[in-house]
Amino acid sequence: MADSDLQLVARRIRCFPDFPVPGVLFRDISPVLKDPDSFRASIRLLTNHLKETHGGKIDYIVGLDSRGFLFGPSLAQELGLGCVLIRKRGKLPGPTVSASYTLEYGKAELEIQRDALEPGQKVVVVDDLLATGGTMHAACELLGQLRAEVLECVSLVELTSLKGREKLGAVPVFSLLQYD
Repeated sequence: MADSDLQLVARRIRCFPDFPVPGVLFRDISPVLKDPDSFRASIRLLTNHLKETHGGKIDYIVGLDSRGFLFGPSLAQELGLGCVLIRKRGKLPGPTVSASYTLEYGKAELEIQRDALEPGQKVVVVDDLLATGGTMHAACELLGQLRAEVLECVSLVELTSLKGREKLGAVPVFSLLQYD
């Protein structure tokens, strides 16, 4: 079943050459979201991985703005957990903590509500795609500020040639699909 699920998800990833700039091959997950069977398969595969790897040791799933929000809550529900959001700066009410990270053409900031997690709580970070690792690294920094323990970072797609997992250091990384 896992192989057929993975093949179903892989068939739904489409490529757009030279987007957003010449020389980039954009991996589009939109067809996965459009097709209920492939979306369910992606959640099932990620859920099974997390159950096998961490058992009942996860306290929360952390979804990253914005496409991590598409996978985080569904994954959390399958695991019987809550979902915590990390958003772009200025999108969360109340006291927050923030971390800056570098983008291809500048800087950005992520925030989490100061009371989102208690020290020592164990979390898994989820996003749709791991590329350079900047967003996930900033998310891990934020979670460290709250003294949460990041068990793993997971994504649907990983662009291995951009070496994002290296930026995450000792934090384990899992991706369903890897592309060069």
